[in-house]
Amino acid sequence: MKLTDNVLRSFRVAKVFRENSDKINCFDFSSNGETIISSSDDDSLVLYDCQEGKPKRTLYSKKYGVDLIRYTHAANTVVYSSNKIDDTIRYLSLHDNKYIRYFPGHNKRVTALSMSPVDDTFISGSLDKTIRLWDLRSPNCQGLMHLQGKPVCSFDPEGLIFAAGVNSEMVKLYDLRSFDKGPFATFKLQYDRTCEWTGLKFSNDGKLILVSTNGGALRLLDAFKGAVMHSFGGYNNSKAVTLEASFTPDSQFIMIGSEDGKIHVWNAESGMKVAVLDGKHTGPVTCLQFNPKFMTFASACSNMAFWLPTIDD
Repeated sequence: MKLTDNVLRSFRVAKVFRENSDKINCFDFSSNGETIISSSDDDSLVLYDCQEGKPKRTLYSKKYGVDLIRYTHAANTVVYSSNKIDDTIRYLSLHDNKYIRYFPGHNKRVTALSMSPVDDTFISGSLDKTIRLWDLRSPNCQGLMHLQGKPVCSFDPEGLIFAAGVNSEMVKLYDLRSFDKGPFATFKLQYDRTCEWTGLKFSNDGKLILVSTNGGALRLLDAFKGAVMHSFGGYNNSKAVTLEASFTPDSQFIMIGSEDGKIHVWNAESGMKVAVLDGKHTGPVTCLQFNPKFMTFASACSNMAFWLPTIDD
């Protein structure tokens, strides 16, 4: 089944889970699309089975808190940042709920975490104005970049380059093998003092970069030339909330939640709004991702919602 405007418009909430007492700050699908792991401000990690549509287990990170949770390539393992006590990144085995390794280095809150799509490398960005490069097999930082401002960062789908958004006005592209030589491309965007950049993602085809903000607009860039192709707005975000925006797996559509619980969808090529879906969320939709393998997506406030299409086009 192919994603079309009509199929997207037909999506409805199929299940709502109320496992959390505070907002879900992040979630991640496993690469096979079969599970989701979520992190919440209530210090819990909840594992969901996407095929059976139910929560499987809940783990806690009471001492350090948990944010920016990401699956690694090893089965049943995750990395996540701490939001209490320190700014160490932790590598956890879900199987036996034991830490495999710690990654100390940042001295302010970690604001971005991106796992390489191809190997055990990951990058982190922090309010300490650095991006660090790591390998899951070693607690020592493999590379360090000092920047002029707060970074957001992400790997491209091939794991060869990564992008850093700096100071909410510049996107810098680095070659992973020679990042110490500096960026091979820098795109300067018009600075918008009304909002800060909160996230950066590549489309799966590697051609587009989506920059999300804590304001009321998203920007879509050509990943090769850096030109702004579209700005997307018209969704509610008056309280400067960090709302996650995502591509659909086919790179054709862009989605974001809003503070009033609705999901807005645009066509990436034309820039036209395709749908506004009512998620019946009780608070701002802070997290939103499409399943990488199946025709379903998830959205979250303090509740988690699973969505399914109601037509097969």
